[in-house]
This record gives sequence, structure tokens and C-alpha cells, in this order.
Amino acid sequence: MKKNNLQVITIIAMMFLYAMIAFVTNLAAPVGKIWGESFSDPAQAERMGMLGNLFNFLAYLVMGIPAGNILSKIGYKKTALIALALGFVGIGVQWLSGVTDSFFVYLAGSLIGGFCVCMLNTVGNPMLNLLGGGGKKGNQLNLIGGTFQSLVQALTPMVVGAIIGTELAGKEIDDVNIVLYIAMAIFALIFVVIYFTPIAEPQHTGSDIVYERSPFAFRHFTLGAVAIFCYMGIEIGVPATLVSYLKGLDGIGYDAATFMAGLFFIMMLIGRAIGSAVGGKVSSKAMVITVSSLAVVLMALAILLGDSVKIPMVANWSFDVLAMPLAAVLIMLVGLCGSVMWGSIFNLATEGLGKYTAKASGIFMTMVVGGGVLPYIQSAIAAHNCLISYLVPIACAAFILYYALLGSKNVNKDIKTD
Repeated sequence: MKKNNLQVITIIAMMFLYAMIAFVTNLAAPVGKIWGESFSDPAQAERMGMLGNLFNFLAYLVMGIPAGNILSKIGYKKTALIALALGFVGIGVQWLSGVTDSFFVYLAGSLIGGFCVCMLNTVGNPMLNLLGGGGKKGNQLNLIGGTFQSLVQALTPMVVGAIIGTELAGKEIDDVNIVLYIAMAIFALIFVVIYFTPIAEPQHTGSDIVYERSPFAFRHFTLGAVAIFCYMGIEIGVPATLVSYLKGLDGIGYDAATFMAGLFFIMMLIGRAIGSAVGGKVSSKAMVITVSSLAVVLMALAILLGDSVKIPMVANWSFDVLAMPLAAVLIMLVGLCGSVMWGSIFNLATEGLGKYTAKASGIFMTMVVGGGVLPYIQSAIAAHNCLISYLVPIACAAFILYYALLGSKNVNKDIKTD
């Protein structure tokens, strides 16, 4: 097979992996909301509803560095296949939680699903970056992968919300079994596709590499890892809390609230599509500065406006026009800002790392635990005031802005990386 054809096949395979990352990640929150409703105290229900999401991301803390080591030893394809098998098992355990009526079994399924997406992320990001040759082209490929990911991110909460309906009260895990069955079937299908797909392994993927230093020796990588921790708090916490905020308002049901959360990811899809188109010409640094600044402004305005201003908005699968707080629309638009953050931060943080890239990717996956920790903190605040809780992602966006402006410069260029 010609090298160019093999490269194209490999890129397409990576796109499938991006889609599965989005599906598993965005299934955790809505399914967790169903379990959360079984707790009578509203504040406890809010926290417990996000506990499944927390367990999904705690897996990154456990699996991030081992995933990087596995990638270094057995390569991209075998790592991806192990991850897909774990995804199938994780979804199966979540289904079993309905059979056993056990919240703890559900948490175990979320944790296993987290192991899956951690390993898939460890494979996808460096692979696309390397296939693009690093720099602007590497970032462009990651943005294209992110565009496919955003499409699945948008559809997941919308589909779950449509299946569940207007109210969460009285719903059980069995009400989303069809989604879980579809998920297991997709995992099985993608496993077969990847198994029979020849994937070009980049150089330096093997256990013979000698690492004189840790990726933490690079200041721009260390700060970039913190920036990824913060970014995940934005991507997960902003839409999840948007659902909590809207379903607590008169005249807005759970289906309309999840539809709005889906629109957040539609905004990410649009932003990533634009980013993919201009990624070869606009630097990662310029992108991050622009979107992080805008994110701070949008969320600050949402807090200041509160419920005082309402506008007509299409907000559910029936395409009904509802009176929607302008604050919710501003929060939904933050999806545009989050669209290019992941790929661009990864690109900035791993620039110039050379042979340290695989281990750096594993460390990055550890920091993705921010997608569980920060939204959980935000949900605790949201139990008392949803809009005020957006101070958490505002602080995250402010740090990312600092990273793009000052922290992303590679000041350790003297370290040998070939």
C-alpha cells in the first residue's frame, strides 16, 4: 500500500476514535442525572448526578501516565484496540447497573469508560499531530478530528434528552437502555474496523527509547498541562450546569435544557470547522488568546444579566420557540470559544518535545481529570446558585489566556529531544 494512501486511512481511523471519545464522555453526565434524581435532597441530587462524570474523569488520573507508557511500548493500533474493548465493557457495566439497581455499579461502569476514553485520547492527539508534521498543519488535523468529535458531543445529550422526555422525575436507567445498546454495537463495529485497518506507526514508538528527562522539564509543557486541566472544566462544566440552570426555570423541561446543552456542542462543531479551515494559516497561540478572552466576557455577561433578559429561542426537538434567558444563550455560545482550545493547547504544549511526545500525551491525559473535578466543584456551587457557579469556568478561561500570552513559550530549547 502506498504511503500516502496508508496515511489517509490512518487519519480516517483516528477520526472514528475521536467520535467514540465524545460519545462515552458525553453519555456520563445525562445518565448520571437520572441516577441523581433518585436522591430526594435537591442539593445532593445535583452533586450525585455529577458523580458519574467525576468517576469518568478520575480514570484519567489513574490511567493517563500508564496509557502513555503503553503507547510507547505496543504502539498506536494495539493501544486503540485495548481502549475500544474497555469501552464496550464500561458501557456494558453501566447497563448492568440498571439490572442490579446499583448506583455503585454505575460508577464502576463510568470509571471503566473513563479508562477507554483516556487511552483513545492518548492515541488520537499525538498521532494526528505527527501525521500533520506538527506545527500549524498538525494542529489543523487535530481540529478536523475535533470537528467530528463535536458533532457526536452535540448529538449525545440531545438524543438522551429526547428519549427521557420533559421530566427526569420517575425515570430509571432502563429508559436509556437503547442508547447503551447502540453504544456497545458501535464499539464492537469500530473495534473490527480498526483491527483490519493498517495504521502507520510513527518513529520512536517502542520500549528502546531512553528518556533522559521528564516532559515536566519543559516549562511550557507543565503550564500547558494545567491549561488542559482548566479547559476540561470549561468543556464539561459549562454545558452540564446549563442543563441544571434551565431545568430549574418555569416553562423549560429537561428535553429543552439538554437541547440547549447540545447547541453548546454545535457551537463547538462550528468553531472547530472554522478552526480547521484556518488552522494552517493562524497560529495556535492567536487562536487561544482570542477564544479564552471571549469566553471570559460571555460568562461574565451571563452572570451580570441573570434572568432579567429573555429572548425567543428554538429549544427542543419539537422546535418550539421558548422564552429563553439571554444568559443561557451567552453560555451556549461559550462552545465557540472551547472549540479550538484542546487541540491548540496540546499543540503549544508539545511543540519541540520530540521523543518526549508520547509520555507527554499520557501526562496530558492525567490532567483531563479536570473535567471531573472542576464541574463537581461547580455543581456544588450550582446547587445554591447556578449562574454564580460560572465563576469557576471564568477562572479557568483566565488561566488559559495567561498560558497563551506568556506561559506557552518554550524556554527549554537546549534540551535534546531527537
